[in-house]
Amino acid sequence: MNFELTEEQQLVRDTVRGFARDRVAPVAEELDREQRFPYDLVAELAELGLMGMTIPEEYGGAGADTVSYAIAVEELTRVDSSVAITVAAHHSLGTLPIYYFGNEEQKQQWLPDLASGRKLAAFGLTEPGAGSDAGATRTTAELRDGRWTIDGSKMFITNAGTDITACVTITARTGEDEISNIVVPNGTSGYAISPPMHKLGWRASDTRELSFDSCTVPEANLLGPRGEGFRQFLAILDGGRISVAAMGVGLAQGAYDLAYSYALEREQFGKPIAKFQAVRFQLADMATEIEAGRALVYKAAWLKDQGGEFARDAAMAKLYTGELSHRVVNAALQIHGGYGYMEESAIARLYRDQKILEIGEGTNEVQRMVIARHLGL
Repeated sequence: MNFELTEEQQLVRDTVRGFARDRVAPVAEELDREQRFPYDLVAELAELGLMGMTIPEEYGGAGADTVSYAIAVEELTRVDSSVAITVAAHHSLGTLPIYYFGNEEQKQQWLPDLASGRKLAAFGLTEPGAGSDAGATRTTAELRDGRWTIDGSKMFITNAGTDITACVTITARTGEDEISNIVVPNGTSGYAISPPMHKLGWRASDTRELSFDSCTVPEANLLGPRGEGFRQFLAILDGGRISVAAMGVGLAQGAYDLAYSYALEREQFGKPIAKFQAVRFQLADMATEIEAGRALVYKAAWLKDQGGEFARDAAMAKLYTGELSHRVVNAALQIHGGYGYMEESAIARLYRDQKILEIGEGTNEVQRMVIARHLGL
C-alpha cells in the first residue's frame, strides 16, 4: 500500500489550502453573518477548475480523480463549510447525474457550463414527507403529448436558487411503482423557488424549497431510461457520501487547528493550557481520530477511482467522519471556553456547521442501515 499523494494530488492540496487561507478565511465570518451566497468565490473556484473536478476535459471539467476531489473538499471545509458544500453539492449532486446518466445531447447541452462553473446545478430528492425514505417521493410527472407535466415539491435543496443556477434534476413518479429523474431548467413556467431558508449552519450556502405546479418540460429532459431514477439516485448518493465524508474530516481538522493554536496561546495558572494533561490528551485524541477518518475517506475515494465497489466504504466514511467531527468540534469549543461560545470566534461557526454532517446525504441511522446491508445483515 502506498499512502503518499501523487504530485498532482499534492498540488491540488497546496492550491486549495492556499485559496481557502487567503481568499475564504478573511470573509467566512462575514458571509455567515450576512447569510450571503459567495458569488465571487465561486467564480474564482471555477477559474481554478474546482467546480467540475472529475468531469472529463472534453465537457469542460478538470479530469481529476476522486481522491483529488475529496482533498479539495476537505481543504475548503477546513476553513468554511458553506463554500465547501456549494462545490460538493454542485459537483456530486448537480453535475454528475447528467454526466453519468445523460445522453450525449444532454451532456453537450448542460455540462460545458456546469463543469466549468459558469452555472450551478442542483439535485431535488428530499421532499417534505420523504427524507430518509427517499423512495416515498410524491412528486409526479405525467407524459402528455411529448412533455412531462410535473406536480409536487422538494425540500432543503442546495444551489437551486442562485443567480447562476441553470437547472435542477428532480426525482418524480412517472408511473405506478416507477421513479425517474427529470432535468428542469430554472425559469420554467410552473416551477417556483422559495426565498433562501434560514439555517443553523451553512448560512452562506443556498438552500431552498422547490414547488412544481403543472410545470412542463420536454420529454427529452428525462435523464436515462424511464423508471431508473431510484437506482440512479442511490448511485449518486454513494458517490456524494465521499464528499460529505471529506467535509467531516475537513471540519474536524479545522476545529483541531483552532483548538491547538488557542491552547498554546491561552495561559492559566502561569502556563499555556496545552501543558495540562487534560487538554493535550484531548488534542492527541483529536489528531488520532482525524487521521483514522481521513484514511477511511481516501480509501473510499481510491476504490471509486479503481472502479471497485465503494458504497460500503463511502457509508462507513460518512458515518465515522460525521460523528468524528461532532466529537472534535465539541472538544475544541470546550478548550476555547467562554471565548468559543461567542459568535465572533471561528470555532462557534464550525460548531454550528457541524451538525448537518450527521443528517445530510443520509442520516447516521441510514448509514448504519447501508453498512449492515453490505455486511449481509
